[in-house]
Amino acid sequence: MSESFYSLKDAAEQLGVHPVTLRRWAESGKIQVVRTPGGHRRFAATEIERIKRRESGDNRESIGEELREKALSYTREDISHHEASWISNVSEKERKEKRLLGRRLMGLMIQYMGAEDGGGDEVLDEARTIARLYAKGVVMSGLPLQEALKAVNFFRDHILESAVVLPEAARRGPEANQRMVRRLNAFLNEVQLQIADCYEALGGATEANTED
Repeated sequence: MSESFYSLKDAAEQLGVHPVTLRRWAESGKIQVVRTPGGHRRFAATEIERIKRRESGDNRESIGEELREKALSYTREDISHHEASWISNVSEKERKEKRLLGRRLMGLMIQYMGAEDGGGDEVLDEARTIARLYAKGVVMSGLPLQEALKAVNFFRDHILESAVVLPEAARRGPEANQRMVRRLNAFLNEVQLQIADCYEALGGATEANTED
């Protein structure tokens, strides 16, 4: 199948940029361009699709950073007057440890959002490892599974609520927003499942040691 080529004006419309911007991209090497015998620029359809994918990935990462900041802001504000055993029964040292794990998870969440559909398996594997570390710590502290899941859901709710109210979400199409929520849910589901599974395994071992 022969390659399709676009003029400068048509390619700029495909990418949603001004022709002057596209000309600058071509001159800087950001996008590959060919010349007709008459010296006119032509842009391959495959090259335009490549730029679209890259720009989409950069945009998703930017949205992820905005989401993280908004979610953290919401949780800091809410947690200051939130009374729950998973907060009050945890020492300051344990809170610092959980905050570090939480930051690592948020960073991985952003990476997962920026990955292509069907990708991000390595990111999920690392998130599972961190979730197991979290579960091990709270099991050893004696926090019941129900309270541990309340803590997870507390942060999950703030993350999903933040995603809905992002200014960028209002400008994006329904399909893009649906993808964002789907990726968020997939990531958070994995974290929650790992915590529940580890609680079952480690909790059973703890009870056995107590009986001995």
